[in-house]
Order: sequence, then C-alpha cells, then structure tokens
Amino acid sequence: MTKSQLIDQIKKKKSFLCIGLDVDLTKIPKHLLKEEDPIFAFNKAIIDTTHHLCVAYKPNTAFYEAYGLKGWKSLEKTINYLNENHPEIFTIADAKRGDIGNTSSMYAKAFFEDLAFDSVTVAPYMGKDSVEPFLDFKNKHTILLALTSNQGAFDFQTKTIEGKELYKHVLETSKSWKNAENLMYVVGATKAEYLAEIRRIIPESFLLVPGVGAQGGNLHDVCKYGMSSNIGLLINSSRGIIYASDGLDFAEAAAKKAEELQKEMALELAC
Repeated sequence: MTKSQLIDQIKKKKSFLCIGLDVDLTKIPKHLLKEEDPIFAFNKAIIDTTHHLCVAYKPNTAFYEAYGLKGWKSLEKTINYLNENHPEIFTIADAKRGDIGNTSSMYAKAFFEDLAFDSVTVAPYMGKDSVEPFLDFKNKHTILLALTSNQGAFDFQTKTIEGKELYKHVLETSKSWKNAENLMYVVGATKAEYLAEIRRIIPESFLLVPGVGAQGGNLHDVCKYGMSSNIGLLINSSRGIIYASDGLDFAEAAAKKAEELQKEMALELAC
C-alpha cells in the first residue's frame, strides 16, 4: 500500500484509528475457547464489526508466537482474511525486529512476502544495515521505534548525547538511510509533549502512536502537536477496544469503543 492510498482511506473514513489485535486467550470471551481456532475467531469477529471505523490493524506478533505453531497459523489466517476481504486496510506486523543485515533480510521476507503485511515495526539500535533490508521493499513500510510509550523509554531514549536526546539522533540519522521515504515512526501517546520537537525533524512522516486509551494518552494533545499537513498519524488502541466486553456481545462492544474514537478523530480532522 502506498502512503497516498492510506491518506485516501483516512479522509474517506474520517479516521486514523489503528486497532491492535493483541489476543490473550485468558482474556477473550470464554465461549470462543470452544472454537477450533479461538484466536482467529476472535480476530474475525472484531474485524467484521470494526473495519469501517479504522484504517489499520496491528497484530503484536508476541501474542501469536506465545502459542507456538497454532498461534502463528492464527496470525497467518488473520492477515489472509484482511488482505482478501479488506485490502484497503493498512496492516502492521508489530514484531519489533532488527538484527544484522542478512538476518533482517529474512525477517523482511517473512513479513512482507510470506505474510504480505504492509509494514513491520523495527528496532533501530543496531543501525543502518539492520534496517535498510526492510526499506528495500516497494510500497512496504518500516516503522522505526523512535520514542516509545513505556516508562523504560526514559532509560535510554531520552538520554542526552552530545547535547541531543538519543531519540533525536535516531530520527535525524534515519533520514539519510537508503529508501528512507519508506520509514514511519513509533511515538508513544504518553510522550505527546515531545511531538512538536519530533515534527521539526520529520515534519511529514507518518507516526504510529500507541498509548491512547488504556495507557492514558490524550488524543487531542497528540493531534495538536503531531498532526502533519498530510495527517501523518495512526493512533493505536488495543485493549481499550478489543476487550471492551468478555461476553457474547464482545464484538459489538469493541465496535462501540472504536466508533467513539473514530468520532473524536473526525472532529480533529474537521478543525
């Protein structure tokens, strides 16, 4: 998917919502555990009731890898279902990969060719040659971890080196990498006060922003400081949507929560 296609979807749906499909079998409705593939059954129901309200889905691969081969099969079925039924939806493999060059090439093939995701999250701290293999793929996007929403982000990412915070070094350096136009960046909603500085470095890049909802991030502040001339935001909500109910109405409850966020986003886009 191209960025222009993603922007068109945002404008059409008046939404820049990304829904995280982080499936924990201890949290999903108990009646689904009787299904042959409870993870896929849960995902399919969520997708069926929310696809018109969001522009992206983001499965965190850890929640599938934890269940071994069965979990990986569930992930494969989920991405195939999305690509076959909703090809206009932007898909994100939240895998946080990043390794030496030839290993990164294999990771990129796994997510971009075998599973056919539109994008994958990548850790930048092994440098250029660990990221550029992901950037080689046409119309695929590498979402670089820049400033994350967890408390531990302050351990390294905001530390000052040569008068500049480390995350700023990452942002500025990444702009010089081959095919850097295929980069997007993760910036946590709980770090909204940093967004103005980030936009000075990468004014038009798309930002994937987790942390709105269960982690306490504020949508209005993220839009105020982070929205670009081409919108440039994907706001992720996972637990706050998919676990809105653990009853028979779980999918409808998820849709209701997604619609609440979509309406807020429509107001932000209208400003």
